[in-house]
Amino acid sequence: MDIWQLNNRHEQLEYQPTGRNGSGQHRYSAFPRHDNRYRLALAADREKTVEDRRIKDVVVLGGGTAGWMTAAYLGKALGPTVRITVLEAPTIPRIGVGEATIPLLQNAFFDYLGIDEDDWMRECNASFKTAVKFVNWRTAGRPEPKPRTMAGGTDHFYHPFGLLPNHDGVPLSHYWFRNRWLGRTDEAYDYACFHEPAMMDALRAPRWSDGTRATRYAWHFDAQLVADYLRRFATERQGVIHVQDEMTDVKLGNDGHITELLTKGGRRLPGDFFVDCSGFRGLLINKVMEEPFIDMSDHLLCDSAVATSVPHDDERNGIEPYTSAIAMDAGWTWKIPLLGRFGSGYVYSSQFATPDQAAEDFCRLWGLDLQTTRLNRIRFRVGRNRRAWIRNCVGVGLSSCFLEPLESTGIHFIYGAIYQLVKHFPDRSFNQSLIDGFNREIEIMFDDTRDFIQAHFYFAPRTDTAFWRANKELTLTDNILEKIALYRAGLAINQPYTSAETYYGDPGAEFRNFWTNGSYYAIFAGLGLVPDQPLPLLDYRPASVAGAQPIFDKIRSGQQRLVRELPANYEYLRQLHGKE
Repeated sequence: MDIWQLNNRHEQLEYQPTGRNGSGQHRYSAFPRHDNRYRLALAADREKTVEDRRIKDVVVLGGGTAGWMTAAYLGKALGPTVRITVLEAPTIPRIGVGEATIPLLQNAFFDYLGIDEDDWMRECNASFKTAVKFVNWRTAGRPEPKPRTMAGGTDHFYHPFGLLPNHDGVPLSHYWFRNRWLGRTDEAYDYACFHEPAMMDALRAPRWSDGTRATRYAWHFDAQLVADYLRRFATERQGVIHVQDEMTDVKLGNDGHITELLTKGGRRLPGDFFVDCSGFRGLLINKVMEEPFIDMSDHLLCDSAVATSVPHDDERNGIEPYTSAIAMDAGWTWKIPLLGRFGSGYVYSSQFATPDQAAEDFCRLWGLDLQTTRLNRIRFRVGRNRRAWIRNCVGVGLSSCFLEPLESTGIHFIYGAIYQLVKHFPDRSFNQSLIDGFNREIEIMFDDTRDFIQAHFYFAPRTDTAFWRANKELTLTDNILEKIALYRAGLAINQPYTSAETYYGDPGAEFRNFWTNGSYYAIFAGLGLVPDQPLPLLDYRPASVAGAQPIFDKIRSGQQRLVRELPANYEYLRQLHGKE
């Protein structure tokens, strides 16, 4: 630290930069406090101190989506003051299961990089995602991609994006349930409270023909194309160094910090800060730093997947503007529509299905030949590291944490982590408060999402297979139990007390409170779990109840307009990608 000494005789302050006085290096003379030379000397020395303490070399281990998102984001945030190197082993296969996203991706990541939405969409064969459609989560039966018939309609519901409207300080969901409880409506929650379900049923794009947004949406894309696109962006426009080689050894300093990575090709990659994007192996954060991984299979049973790409006749069948989550005997199957094909994978529990049985059930679902179809078999760990960041090493992506992709959180966890990393970015002193703050944010983000996803399985009324029955026997955390109690009592859960513009314009606010009341209602009501009674407050507000009806009417007319005027998703995507 800087040493200040009061010279009583001359009534002056003498400034002595630490490590210089008495060491033969330059020492500033004493200047009167009001002397401009004093201020200049102080500023010059502190600038030198900042320069000495600044992190100059960041090394990212691993490419793929996590590695190149991290490199591009840090390249923008830190600029030319830091040299960024990505060490990518070309022989290591990419997992690529995270092909679906959530809306925050554009404004929190691509907008920050200055990348236009249409530009990256064209490069990455991207399509639109306006919701997750849950299929056959309530009724027993063999796996099938179409909703089964049940009392009151078909076995499907949507989890759309966007905040619910409020009326007199109460979310629209609560007026809907009061009407439902009193027998005034039999309309499902998603169709009553959101504009999007009808347009999704009609396979409409979420944009008007002129390209402007009609509603909130996210994206489907080819994860490998996104990684390749960001690699070109980072190396060509930001000067990120790309080393294609395989790590063979890691050197540590006396303080336990990583000092350099050694490669198979004989390279030595020194660094001040290391980001582990090596996937489930956690080569730095788990293997070298020995940070324990907290297994959470006691909350979520699925630990495996079998996936492939399925050809699709878009012209005949259209392109669905949503992700499907189709219930299976031992888990669920995703369907992610892209131009000319859809990505699909059966996420299952190895406790209740063998790899061969899972592959057979998956191929039967889509009418694929088990013998000739190329399948990608994946085994994944469910949970997170005890600490995402330790000393000078931080895990991002699969090396840090992973939940099954039911709510498309894989990519979300990546840019959530790099957003927080920039916010807490250190100098070479590695202030522990910065590290602790980052770890706390990652823990909150992950644990809240884990609880939300577990509730999908726990409250699904299916009990026809051992898998679905076993989910009812798992323990729920105090966090989600408290939310369920509030929900049953008729109260809102995680209601953001701000406007949609403010909420969606602040990535930090959205990261901290991502699963809002609208999401909990979508899942709980969609699965048939409703409050024990309406919100009591509404019994005292007949004018508010009456005033909510025009909002429902406006939503219904808005749905009709979207179906009537929006272009077909297939036609819009063909135009966007230059296929016409």
